[in-house]
Amino acid sequence: MTNYVTDKVNVKVSNRVAVVELNSPKNLNALDMGMLKGLVSKLKEISESDDIDIVVLNGNGRAFSAGGDIKWLSSPIAENEFISFMDCINEVIITLYGMSKLTITTVSGAAAGLGLSLALATDYIIADKDSKLAMNFIGIGLIPDGGGHFFLEKKIGETRAKQLIWEGKQYSAEEALQIGFIQEVAEAGLQAALDARIEDWLHRPIQAMIRSKKILAEKNRPQLLKVLELEKYGQLKMRETFDHKEGIQAFLEKRPPRFIGK
Repeated sequence: MTNYVTDKVNVKVSNRVAVVELNSPKNLNALDMGMLKGLVSKLKEISESDDIDIVVLNGNGRAFSAGGDIKWLSSPIAENEFISFMDCINEVIITLYGMSKLTITTVSGAAAGLGLSLALATDYIIADKDSKLAMNFIGIGLIPDGGGHFFLEKKIGETRAKQLIWEGKQYSAEEALQIGFIQEVAEAGLQAALDARIEDWLHRPIQAMIRSKKILAEKNRPQLLKVLELEKYGQLKMRETFDHKEGIQAFLEKRPPRFIGK
């Protein structure tokens, strides 16, 4: 077994499986620049290893990830700094989506906003039966990023994706399975479900599975890159709106937002 540790991303490798753990439990694994850079670095290391076939993404503590770091988003941020943040998000997503490994996300607690986009970039999502999933950018006057538009449209279709994005509601694991944006609910425990999935895949012709994944990823890569770029500049525009500022303020004050459509 090989262990790599950074401040916010832990990696353990054993028996052809790498477990990548988001490690900021006090912040519900909020995705800030430090964690995103850690993810890029570790995912690229894993991509280059011939000894790894399966990558598992999980979160330490009570949540997979509550999304982007609201405290940072609520602070004054220069445009070039925000663009760098979005570029880092996009690099994580492209690396994860296109890597020559089979990828699994295990969700316990919450997978919200950018946290859900990150999970959707993997091949297979297993959610604990008590977990909650939400593409809830709309609640703070923003649009999905991290390829959220691309992944939802691919998984559930354009019309349903728009409704899910616009509503921004929280879904149970069972609801998410029925809608079609996760693949499994872990009724008997998350670790047991994960172990069963890994055991099954490791006893299949996994290189053929990986090759099929790569063919589809390469076919879809130009569209994903386009969506990520549109999200980056769309998000920059949304940050200038009254509704975003009101959404952030309402979140911090723990009250319902008063949006005005501007």
